[in-house]
Amino acid sequence: MKNEINMGIGFVTGRPNVCEIINAYYKEILEQVKRYEKKVNVTFFILYDTEYLNTKADDFYNINLEVYESKINIVYITPDKIKEERHLIRQRYDLNEEEADLIFGHGHARGRNTLMYYALKSGIDYLLFWDDDEYPRACLKAEDGSVYWKKQDNVLKHIEYMEKENADITIGYHCGYISPIPYMECDEDEEGYVTRFIEAIGNEVVTWKSIKEKFEKDGGVTFANPDIADGKGAYEQQAVNGRKFVVGSTLCLNLTHLEKIPAFYNPPGARGEDTFFSTAFDDVKIIKVPLYHFHDGFLKYKEIMAGEEPKKLRVIKSSEKNIEKRFLKASQGWIKYKPLFMYITDPENYEKNIKEVYNNLNKSIEEINNLFDNSNFLVLVDNLKECDENVKKHYADYIETNRIWGIIKEHEKRWKK
Repeated sequence: MKNEINMGIGFVTGRPNVCEIINAYYKEILEQVKRYEKKVNVTFFILYDTEYLNTKADDFYNINLEVYESKINIVYITPDKIKEERHLIRQRYDLNEEEADLIFGHGHARGRNTLMYYALKSGIDYLLFWDDDEYPRACLKAEDGSVYWKKQDNVLKHIEYMEKENADITIGYHCGYISPIPYMECDEDEEGYVTRFIEAIGNEVVTWKSIKEKFEKDGGVTFANPDIADGKGAYEQQAVNGRKFVVGSTLCLNLTHLEKIPAFYNPPGARGEDTFFSTAFDDVKIIKVPLYHFHDGFLKYKEIMAGEEPKKLRVIKSSEKNIEKRFLKASQGWIKYKPLFMYITDPENYEKNIKEVYNNLNKSIEEINNLFDNSNFLVLVDNLKECDENVKKHYADYIETNRIWGIIKEHEKRWKK
């Protein structure tokens, strides 16, 4: 093994608060890696999209001078750089415009692929994806019901287990507001519609029953397990029904095992890039690492970055400002990814399963729309229809994306030799 490690931390973002995260936690990251037995060189990669929230490029450059003066490198992947690099990779790998567009650009999946590519060019060994609404803290519940917090070694732990276990991928845990589903006040009849709706847009993990239980028990908050927050309980993930799945943040990739790392993909406007990434795994070693990120899913606790850790975490209701819009956007991302996911995982029963999704959505969507004041959830019916009608095309794009990524990986492997 090498005596030095090049550690990359990647943000694919459209929100300028990524600067606040870096400013708040860069010292902790440096302190973490100093404790490792090898020298660790840290690089932040910031791939930003100004069209996501109609921001300006300058909004993403509010990094404190002290960060630049530290021993951390910062690499900006700007829209102009992406255009230039897209032209170069077309020539380098003999790709046409459509092929290059599948891999390189903005968006949930393409942004991650682009960031991986830049990390490879920069000689990064391990690449940690970090979402722009997460903080390296574990929230725990005391016996009296109050909340207390524990700092997490969110970079060091990945390095340790990558090296110790010779892993292909390491993945941490999340606490806080994991689901983007807010609390919805509804009577008994309305609750039946909510159940159907969540069944339509969700999956076997996201069910209204599990969400409701969490709201009733802890106000929708997922609290950390004390042992895991203390760094205990790492294990190798085993396949369930023949598959292993990861999530997109606290996700660390071993780029020295590049042949084991597939591409990210999602249908246009969909989420699920981490899910489709997972469906392309082939004999990967995944270590579940005992560390947490607090997911501030509704961006209600940004003061945590300033060290103000609340003693109580409240219920986030659908009536609050911008929550409807955020939930609608999340619902669209889910419903657009669902047809392809069902087609990949159970192609023989696709027609039967997609009919059930239509049935649940059609029998709940108008009532769901009535629970909200402003957002038009009826658009989800058209979203589902469009992605259902194009599911074979999206599947072909998913296969093609990984074929092109394979060409790039093979070229990079030969180049490094």
